[in-house]
Amino acid sequence: MTAGPMARAAAKPVRIGWLTAQREASLVPFIASFRGGLTQLGYDEGRDFAIEFRYGNDNVGSVPGLAAELVRLPVDLLVVQGEAVTVVAQLALPIPIVYVFSGDPVSAGFAKSLSQPRANMTGLTFMAAELNGKRLELLKEMIPTVTRVAIVANPEHPGENIERTYSEDAGRRLGIATDYFPTRSQEELTHALSQMAAHPPQAISLFADGFAIQNRQRIIDFAMSKRAPVVSGWPIFAQSGALFSYGPRLTDSYRRLAHYVDRVLKGTKPADLPIERPTTFQLVINIRTAKMLGLTIAQSVLVRADDVLE
Repeated sequence: MTAGPMARAAAKPVRIGWLTAQREASLVPFIASFRGGLTQLGYDEGRDFAIEFRYGNDNVGSVPGLAAELVRLPVDLLVVQGEAVTVVAQLALPIPIVYVFSGDPVSAGFAKSLSQPRANMTGLTFMAAELNGKRLELLKEMIPTVTRVAIVANPEHPGENIERTYSEDAGRRLGIATDYFPTRSQEELTHALSQMAAHPPQAISLFADGFAIQNRQRIIDFAMSKRAPVVSGWPIFAQSGALFSYGPRLTDSYRRLAHYVDRVLKGTKPADLPIERPTTFQLVINIRTAKMLGLTIAQSVLVRADDVLE
């Protein structure tokens, strides 16, 4: 980089705040992608920027206090990840905000539309609700006999209603009956699993969000005990024992996040940067799970997979 992205007279590194309600370990590959994106843009960590990290360790209630800490430092820009975005949107912070968010920013109330973000915050969403229907298509291709699928979803996740509509429409088209189980708390999840234990579904479509990630092993272990494959949107679910995941390539989204940070640091107002949906996707198939369920995945499906876990 010749003059540095900020071209500051004092050559002082930009201070970026990173705020999340999640744990550090769950974000290691994505933070690496974000840092790699900044490097590709010519930024050198230490010389041009420093990142101040604040993790909520799965306690979303800690987010306001952590945000206040970062503002007091101060940071020049705040990068907010995941569930923390909905909290930060209510705080009216006096600094530009770039976010990466699994929900729908419009449904969440902090954007008029994807092309009209709120004045001081913009970023990327992982939500591509139409992929929920595509996952049922893939499931039907892998298991042609499936006719009843349980939808396990958090109704408080912004855009969940849109995802559910796509799933139910695809189910009708494919001859799959869908049973909906709202799970926004441990109590609701316990109730949902109890209901499913009484009448086991043939498969579970688990909508991806923070609550699903935190409880993924419990849900997948239950499903496997009923010989019902789980399908979801992010690779971590397939890595944890779901039959497959199909959704946005998250590492690409976090790398793209660096472009938003770059634009804002160079003076573009967040309100002038449209919110971006995912553009690259990945299919991850867990062959170990398939074998445990006695399934044989057709070669025509396997060749379309980006990653096959054996």
